[in-house]
Amino acid sequence: MATPTTPATPSNWNLPNIITIVRILLAPVFFWMLLADNGADEALRWWAAVLFIVAIATDGVDGAIARRYNLVTDLGKLLDPIADKILTGAALIGLSILLELPWWVTIVILVREIGITVFRFVMLRDRVIPASRGGKLKTIAQSVAISLALLPLWLVFGDWINWVNTITMTVALVLTVYTGIEYLVAARRENQHAKPTQS
Repeated sequence: MATPTTPATPSNWNLPNIITIVRILLAPVFFWMLLADNGADEALRWWAAVLFIVAIATDGVDGAIARRYNLVTDLGKLLDPIADKILTGAALIGLSILLELPWWVTIVILVREIGITVFRFVMLRDRVIPASRGGKLKTIAQSVAISLALLPLWLVFGDWINWVNTITMTVALVLTVYTGIEYLVAARRENQHAKPTQS
């Protein structure tokens, strides 16, 4: 009688994790490109925006590869959200340094993102709160809003594009705050259900 074999543990040095690490390493390069010429709407600004868009797009790619080929690792679970926060944080801080985004918007978004990430790792190590539909929508909204803010599209379409940027960033901000509260409420409910009953 054949004994069932346990599936091999995937190596930490697999393709999804390498993509995630590359995303982290690209963040300082992107940050330098964005600020190198004080945000002048020239070649470096366009390339910085393109680099951000490509890097943020790989977030879905590495996750899909990891799930499809059973390459999910604890290291990947740790690095993936960190990579996202570093990249979006660099973009938001850079835009605020260039005075293109109010600092309070950057601070609110970063406090929410970093706070929830730390809370997830410290308080919920033994269980997972699944990403809500709103959380996924928040990630998309942030990616779109930041990408539009980085691209100097006003050179192509005129100043009215700034209204589009303001609206998309406002939507991203509202979703960021709302989903942060939603996550904490869901975590509190999960924590109450996980408490052992007194006999």
